[in-house]
Parts: sequence; C-alpha cells; structure tokens
Amino acid sequence: MSLRLISEEKNRVFRVAELNFAIKQLLETNVPLLWVRGEISNLVKAASGHFYFSLKDDQAQVRCVMFRHKNQLLSEPVSNGQQVEVLAAATLYEQRGDFQLTVEQMRPAGLGILYEQFARLKQLLESQGLFAAERKRALPAFPKRIGIITSPQAAALRDVLTTLRQRLPRLPVVLYPTPVQGSGSAEKIAAAIQLASRRAECDVLILCRGGGSIEDLWAFNEEVVARAIAASEIPIVSGVGHETDFTIADFVADERAPTPTAAAQRVAPDRHALLRALQDQAQHLQRAQHNRLQNAMQAMDYLQRRLVHPAQQLQRQTQQLDQLQQRLQRAYAYRKQQQHWQWQSLAQRLRAASGDFARLQDRQTSLAVRLIKAMHAGLAQRTVRVDNLAQHLILLDPKQVLARGYSLVQDASGNVVSDAVQLAIGAELRVTFAKGWARTEVKERGEP
Repeated sequence: MSLRLISEEKNRVFRVAELNFAIKQLLETNVPLLWVRGEISNLVKAASGHFYFSLKDDQAQVRCVMFRHKNQLLSEPVSNGQQVEVLAAATLYEQRGDFQLTVEQMRPAGLGILYEQFARLKQLLESQGLFAAERKRALPAFPKRIGIITSPQAAALRDVLTTLRQRLPRLPVVLYPTPVQGSGSAEKIAAAIQLASRRAECDVLILCRGGGSIEDLWAFNEEVVARAIAASEIPIVSGVGHETDFTIADFVADERAPTPTAAAQRVAPDRHALLRALQDQAQHLQRAQHNRLQNAMQAMDYLQRRLVHPAQQLQRQTQQLDQLQQRLQRAYAYRKQQQHWQWQSLAQRLRAASGDFARLQDRQTSLAVRLIKAMHAGLAQRTVRVDNLAQHLILLDPKQVLARGYSLVQDASGNVVSDAVQLAIGAELRVTFAKGWARTEVKERGEP
C-alpha cells in the first residue's frame, strides 16, 4: 500500500500494520544510503552477533542496527562513546513503529576523507608496482653505519638509539632531522630521504615515528614520501606508529617493522647473540682442532709401530726367503712324487690294456668267422626260398593254365565271364588262348 493510496482514501480506517508498512516503503524508496555522524550509546551486542545501538548528538538520537555479516568486517572494536560515521539506509521497524538506520559501513568520525585518500593512493601505487616484492631489497646483515630519519624531539628516536646501543654499542648512527608531523612535514621527510640517498654514507635507513592518530601519522601516507622511499638508493625500514598502524610508507619500504624499536632490532645485529655464536664457533673450532690433533697422534703412533730398522727388515726378509725356499723344495719333491705315482698308474693301465687288446683281436676274428658262416647259411636259405617261390609262381601263371587247353573268356567290357548267366544272346565275347585270341558271338547258352 502506497502513501498516495492512503491520501486518496481519507475516510478509510487503516490498521497499524498497514500504516507502518506503507511508511517503511516510503522511506526505503525515497531516502538513499547516506552517511550519518554521531556518538554511539546504548550499545547491545546480541548473542546472534548483531549490534543494536543509538547514534546521537547534542540535539537528537536515532536507533541503529548493524547485522553480523556487516560488523564482522570492522577493523576496530565498537564501544559506547565513540564518535563514528555510518553509511546507513533509513527504514522503519514495523513491529514497534520505530524509525531506525540499518548500518552498512562504519568508520571513525572525521576520517572518512582521509580513509578515501589513503585507499585511492594505495591502489594507485600498488598498480604502479611500488609495493611489489621483487623490487624490495634485502637488508645488510652487518651494516657499517645506520641512518635515522625522524624528529630530534621524538620519543621514538630515544627508543631507537637505546636499542641500537644495547645491540651494537659502537655502531655509527647518522641522524637526518626532519619534522614528522604537521604542515609540510611530508615534503621535508621526502627531502631527508633524498639527502641520505645522495650522501650514501649509510648502509640502511630507519624511517620512524611514535604512535598517534591517523592525522598524526598522515605525513607517511603522502605520495611524495612514498615515491622518495621507492627512489632511495639505500634500503629503508619503516617503523611508524604502533603494531596496528599501517601507512603507505610501510607498503613501499623494503621492510616494515611494527614499532620503531622493532625497526632498530631489525637493522642492527644483537652483539650478545653474535658473541654467543662466536663462542659456539670457537668451541666448535677448538673441538675440531683437538680431534684433529688426537687423530694425528694416533696416526703417528701407528706409523711409528710400522717403522722398522733396515737390519730388522733385512733379517725378516731373509727369513721369509728361507721359508719360501723350503716351501718350494717341499712342493717340488711332492710334485715329483705325484708325477711318479701317476706314471706308474698309467703304465699299469697300459699293460692291462695290452692284454685286453689281444683278447679283443681274438674275439673279433672269431666273430668274423661266425659272421661269414652266418652269411653263407642265410644266403643258401634265401636261395632255396626264392626257387620255391619261383616254382609256385610258375604254377600260378595263367599262361600255363591256357597251355593245358583252357581259355579265358571276356565280355565287351573286358570282364572275365565265369558264368553263362552273365551272357546275353548275341553278345560279343573275346576268347584268349595260350597262343592268340579270337572274337565270337553268343548263339545260345546253357545252364548247369
């Protein structure tokens, strides 16, 4: 239901829910997202994670709600009494008819413009590669001289000098004095960085300032300082503010330290740690030298035991020669005896083989005689058998049968006729005699 419909129905009685719904639609449709500044009061952090509070000034107040998925993005905790700026949508809580703001974003009051400038410059410099890790340089492990860029009156300078004196008392320090807060301080900081780079008398620079508000640290968020850091020929460590403070200088510097004291600790090696490391190395070297000496002594003892007088060596070698001569003689005698036994054995085997050879010759002669006899006997038997078979073949020869007056009768197909039943009257026959043949025709036939 719209407000126009309500105005057209002046005499109609509306329910409260209808009225609240229409007014909520009117607010949400016609009032855009807007920034509102005020002080937080009556803050309630519900178990659901949502924030409920009032935003007030000296003349009025308004209820606000910031849901959990929005307040989880806040970088700092929220508490009563804080002056903040909120980006919110105007709406109406229908159940109670309360006008309220639904908060989308929250920031400290008065810092909105600075935050926007910070974000824009950070995005610009990052796109130009000033934050890239590959352009950052490693800090020297043992610097010969350290430069400090800060205000001579800064408490952070005393902290840095005290830390450097404790870690490496005789390390030379060069101070490049410059204001680190106020109008024109950014240009002076950049000039100090350029001066240190031109003089090239230090191995590393510390850019430091103590903690403060974002306005106090704003000089380190200026573009002129960022570009001076990037152009510096000397590695720079940024130690600005507290651990939770981040500036553009932190991102451009070769290394960021959470505090000025930490920056001093980063650039100067700890002499106590160096002394402990040196003592450890000395002890290690001493142990190694001691072990080497002991090994050399043992080697010398071993070589000394092996060292023998030439006369003793000659005597020992003579004894060895005698022993070798005796062993050679024994070996020769043993080998000679072995060959003698071997020759005797071969002679006996040869004599035994001669007798066996004579017996083999006799047996061979006997076997040859027996073989000849067997061959003659076998030949005679086979001759008789062949004669018998020849006689038998002669008896079975058809020509012999025909010679006795028989004849062979065949039909036109050449088949032998053995039965008159096979013949037909008028059939031609071939008659074979012992000598010659004749062709005839069947005139008649008779059966047995």
